[in-house]
Amino acid sequence: MKSLVKIVRPLRNGQITIPSEFRARLEINEHSLLELALVGDELRLKPLHVSRAKNSEWARELYELFAPVRAETAKQSEKQVNADIDKAVAAVRRKRRARRA
Repeated sequence: MKSLVKIVRPLRNGQITIPSEFRARLEINEHSLLELALVGDELRLKPLHVSRAKNSEWARELYELFAPVRAETAKQSEKQVNADIDKAVAAVRRKRRARRA
């Protein structure tokens, strides 16, 4: 298989874009989970293929644990949920910046 090499520039907040050719070859989509590893001076990224465990006791317990959260978010639009998440992330980032200062 032929190697692919691309040069990318991180955005101001450190995000990078994975080129579409890479995503296609690795079957990465918006639902994919990715494992990042820092090995020496290299950043390695690997897609994880997670399967759902049927009849898993811990998965059922976890699902039940989040029942109140699912019930609460069912009352909100996706836009409202995303806005709440954005506020929470911003608050955590403010705390981290304050600790570093």
